[in-house]
Amino acid sequence: MNRRSVRLLAALAVTAAALTACSSDPVPAATGDGGTQQITHAMGTTTVPLHPKRVVVLDTDKVDTAVSLGIIPVGATQPPEIDTFPAYLGDLSSVKNVGEISEPDLEAIAALRPDLILGSKFRQEKFYDELSAIAPTVFTEKVGITWKDNFLLDGRALGQRQKAEDLLAGYERRARDLGAKIPNAAGIKVSIVRFMPAEIRVYGPDGFSGIVVGDVGLGRPERQKLAGKDDKRFDKVSPERIADLDGDVIFVTAQGPTAEAQRKKVVDGNLWKDLSAVKAGKAWDVPAEVWMTGIGVTAANKILDDIQSHLITA
Repeated sequence: MNRRSVRLLAALAVTAAALTACSSDPVPAATGDGGTQQITHAMGTTTVPLHPKRVVVLDTDKVDTAVSLGIIPVGATQPPEIDTFPAYLGDLSSVKNVGEISEPDLEAIAALRPDLILGSKFRQEKFYDELSAIAPTVFTEKVGITWKDNFLLDGRALGQRQKAEDLLAGYERRARDLGAKIPNAAGIKVSIVRFMPAEIRVYGPDGFSGIVVGDVGLGRPERQKLAGKDDKRFDKVSPERIADLDGDVIFVTAQGPTAEAQRKKVVDGNLWKDLSAVKAGKAWDVPAEVWMTGIGVTAANKILDDIQSHLITA
C-alpha cells in the first residue's frame, strides 16, 4: 500500500471516529443547514451544503474570500515559512493550521469534520480524491489571474453568491473612482517588486496586484508589461539587473525571514539606491500578505488603500 493510500485511510478513520462521537459533543458533525446545491468547478460537479458551517480552506485567497463573506474557516493551510494567519483579516486565532499550501495535512483536516473544503487545482490537484473522501471539495482552476472568477465561484460554494457579487462590484467601482482622482493615472508607471527566498520578481498585468493596479488605470513600466510572454503574471529579475525594477513609483514586498534577508541585501546595495524612484523617495514597502498572497476582495481593497495613501496628495 502506497503512502497516499495509507494517508487516505488514516484520514477516513479520523472522520469516522469524529462522526460517531457522543451526542453531547458541542461541535456538530458536517451537516450545514440541511439543503444542498450543485457546484460545477475545476474538478467536476459537487454537491455541497447550501450554507456550510465548518469550512476548511487550502490557499490564501480562500481565507480572504471566506472572511470577506463573513465566514471564519475552522482550518486553513499557510504559505512556507509563515506560522500566522493574515493580520489584515483581523482575529483568526480560532482557525486551525492544517499544513502548508502545497502539502495539506489530511488527518488534521479530517479531525475538524468540515462540511466543505475549498482549494485549487493549480495547488492541490493530487490531493483532490483524498480530500473529497473527507468532505465535499470545490476547486478553482488557477491562482491570481482568475481571482475575480475564483471569488465568485467560492462565494457560490459558501452560499453567499449575491454578497460576493456585490462586494466585487463595490471593489471595481472604488478602483475606477480612485483612478479618476489620480492626476494622469495612466502616465504613472507603477513597479511591483517581490523579494522571494531565492529570487527577485517583478509582477505583470496578470498577477493579482497587477490586476488591481490595472483596475485603477495606472500605467506600468515597459519591462513589467511582459509583452511577448505567455505568462504575464510575473517574471524573474537577476541581482545584476536591478535597474529592471525601476518605475515612477515602486511597491516593494517580502514575506518570511529568508525573503526579508534577500530584500535587505538588495536595498542596501548601490544598484537599488541608484533607481530613480528610490532617489525620489517613491519606493514603498507594502505587506506581501496583502499584495501577493491575499488574492481576494478584502486584499484588493487594502491595495487600493495603499495606492490612495501614496499617490493622492492630501
